[in-house]
Amino acid sequence: QVQLVESGGGLVQAGGSLRLACAASGSFISIAAMAWYRQAPGEQRELVAQITGGGSTNYADSVKGRFTISRDNAKNTVYLQMNSLKPEDTAIYYCKGDFVRLGPRYYWGQGTQVTVSS
Repeated sequence: QVQLVESGGGLVQAGGSLRLACAASGSFISIAAMAWYRQAPGEQRELVAQITGGGSTNYADSVKGRFTISRDNAKNTVYLQMNSLKPEDTAIYYCKGDFVRLGPRYYWGQGTQVTVSS
């Protein structure tokens, strides 16, 4: 079993910033990759940022230059720094982990609401 605990969501004005965190715990050997997804009401869930165990990152075009994904390996935690936020960034943000372990590989966090006002 693996647990992902998210924090940092909230309400912010357009142009502001938020920092999301996702901490992994449980039974696993290591983390192959972690990612942030988001889903607005009535829309498909989309990948916004990903970081591999080796530290490589990639971003959706819509957030490139504004969002930064990073990790703290000692804490098994991934972060998403969100700057210059826009109303269209409003969504539930989910953390996903790809774990090296004996058992299921992928786990999702519960999601955290991010709301950006005009």
